[in-house]
Amino acid sequence: MEKGKTFDLENRLVAFAVNVSTLIEALPSTLSVRNLTGQLIRSGTAPALNYGEAKSAESSNDFIHKMKIALKELRESLIALKILSQMNIPQQDNILDNCLVECNELVSIFVKSIQTAERNRKINKALH
Repeated sequence: MEKGKTFDLENRLVAFAVNVSTLIEALPSTLSVRNLTGQLIRSGTAPALNYGEAKSAESSNDFIHKMKIALKELRESLIALKILSQMNIPQQDNILDNCLVECNELVSIFVKSIQTAERNRKINKALH
């Protein structure tokens, strides 16, 4: 990310969903690839949608729950991308590698965000 550029997790998640979708469209339609990409299209687009729900959470518990769901989907996507990578399927513009890197970074962001939210929830409980 460029220095001075505003960090916007929602935009990154949307871009990730688009990149995953673009990757899937470029892959061959073999039985094994179709099986994997059918799951990947769901898990690769779900984090953006779940993050949208988390932003409208009704409580800190609800926020953490929705963030954990998005994290699960990201981890599932990461495994699917790793499997595709090891299948040595030719793809255009290294989009698979880019998706792997971004997914890994998003997992790290979500882990830290959840840890922070859980810490803040404990602090708030202690104060009340």
